[in-house]
Amino acid sequence: MEATMAKRTGKVAIIGAGFVGSTAAYALLIEGAASEITLIDRHLQKAEGEAMDLRHGLQFRADSRVTYGTSYSLCRDAEIIVVCAGAHQEKGETRLDLVKKNAAMFREMIPSIVKHNKDCILVVVSNPVDILTRLALTYSGFPASRVFGTGTMLDTARFRFLLGERFGVSPESVHAYILGEHGDSSFPVWSTANIAGVPLRDFRQYDKRAMEGIYQQTKNAAYEVIARKGATYYAIGLAVARLVKAILSDQNMVFALSALLKGYHGVNGICLSVPCVVNREGIKEQIVMPLNAEEKKKLKKSAGVIKNTFKGVS
Repeated sequence: MEATMAKRTGKVAIIGAGFVGSTAAYALLIEGAASEITLIDRHLQKAEGEAMDLRHGLQFRADSRVTYGTSYSLCRDAEIIVVCAGAHQEKGETRLDLVKKNAAMFREMIPSIVKHNKDCILVVVSNPVDILTRLALTYSGFPASRVFGTGTMLDTARFRFLLGERFGVSPESVHAYILGEHGDSSFPVWSTANIAGVPLRDFRQYDKRAMEGIYQQTKNAAYEVIARKGATYYAIGLAVARLVKAILSDQNMVFALSALLKGYHGVNGICLSVPCVVNREGIKEQIVMPLNAEEKKKLKKSAGVIKNTFKGVS
């Protein structure tokens, strides 16, 4: 499908009005990034209830409007469509079972979206995000620059928060990434991690064992939150809002996103998280980070995990 330019409407449609979708809508409203936020959910009352709650605050954020419904026709004219819908893993269900269930959902959903909007940017939040992003790319026929997932954007934010606490600086001043799968085979890029251009290993707070502990905390963060409150949605909602704002404002910001790789350190044909520059056209470019031998090995291992899972559903 040929790349086309979406109308500059400032409209964002969110598919799935559950915890993540509704929190993303709330964060977007606070950011003031979108002229219109549309919540689409198969359960009309759920979408209506969330929209009502958001609308009641429009006096305090009157530069946006909120709409809702069950039909994908509401995606029409949206510049960005954020896909949050998806099944959750049930007791006794394997990860592959979950993948197959959500893949079937995407097989129906993505063509239905495209029927009403061929010019949008598709942002996938649903898990497993790397597999579903690749399927969304296949089912939409869109160019790879306009289909990507949140990937390790949140993992990277968690990583920077924990490193910031360790080194006594704001997370915004920490330059470090989690790449690869949004899952157990993700990996930290220690070789280029720095604060103000100074490698982390040159700071007195650096300790190899502590750094490994920080990565393990990052990897297990979602499980820890879920164990305490049942689900994670605030941080990912904020991440989605920041990403959408960067796109609509044409900011050329860099985020770790799940995108189609074509020869990225030898990895091809799958979606994994790497640093991507995003603007109003989607992904402008992927930044090829210098990786040491161990990090390259971990990237290829992560790619192998995704390839094996993808074989079971494609």
